[in-house]
Amino acid sequence: MGTWNSRGLRGSTLEDLINRTNEKYRENGLALIQKVPTPITPMKIDQETRHITLAYFDQKSTVDYIGAVQGIPVCFDAKECAVDTFSLQNIHEHQVLFMNDFEKQEGVAFFIINFTHRDILYYLSFRQMMGFWNRAKAGGRKSFRFEELDQSYIFEGKAGLFVPYLDMIQKDLNERDRC
Repeated sequence: MGTWNSRGLRGSTLEDLINRTNEKYRENGLALIQKVPTPITPMKIDQETRHITLAYFDQKSTVDYIGAVQGIPVCFDAKECAVDTFSLQNIHEHQVLFMNDFEKQEGVAFFIINFTHRDILYYLSFRQMMGFWNRAKAGGRKSFRFEELDQSYIFEGKAGLFVPYLDMIQKDLNERDRC
């Protein structure tokens, strides 16, 4: 369990970009995606100001975002990585179980990974992540390298949108239809 004081802003830049994109999609009637509040357990409260001064993140949060795109249920998590190797320890088993159940209900689950040192955003489908996850469970690498990723899922800039994930969801759905 991490403390609120030291980890609270990690990934906030990516989340801010996603939040702005979500607002644009909502304004244009394309999607309704909500940020899921991070559950915390307050440990200390300043009695004078009634502000939380120390809290711990609860372990069982599911995903960062959830909603619907043109009637399709969608959930995703935002991650940041400062190197070319993404450790699967950044994805928790309860998240995998939730996303698996979500996909069984005909939803679309995915990750948006910001490879900060490359200034690249990547759409990692749940299916692709499960390939890496299952490899690790079978005794293989407990991470994946940037070079292993399908380069066609790197986000390209789009006017007015910071993280244009609707294009990637469509690509993901098209590939599912082919299988």
